[in-house]
Amino acid sequence: MRMLMTIRLDNDKASQAVSDKRLAEFMQTNLGRLQPEAAYFSTVNGQRGGFVVFDMKEPAQMPSIAEPFFQELGAEVTFTPVMVPEDIGRGLDPGYTPPS
Repeated sequence: MRMLMTIRLDNDKASQAVSDKRLAEFMQTNLGRLQPEAAYFSTVNGQRGGFVVFDMKEPAQMPSIAEPFFQELGAEVTFTPVMVPEDIGRGLDPGYTPPS
């Protein structure tokens, strides 16, 4: 299932990770294993954050995905199922075929 993971980092822990030059490697390692369709970084409610779209195979993956962000960066992590237009079309009409 296509999932949107929203990450809001604790400013103190994230600033320490930046100072220690650990943040880039942390993100590369933890996002790399997700093989995201897209990953964007910005502010989330006034703090460092990001939005990651990836394929979640089963809900049991949530703890192992979120835990490193909780432990290392004091992050708030939310998971939201998301769709692309073709998903909406199939959901509303089982015979739907996307335009070519």
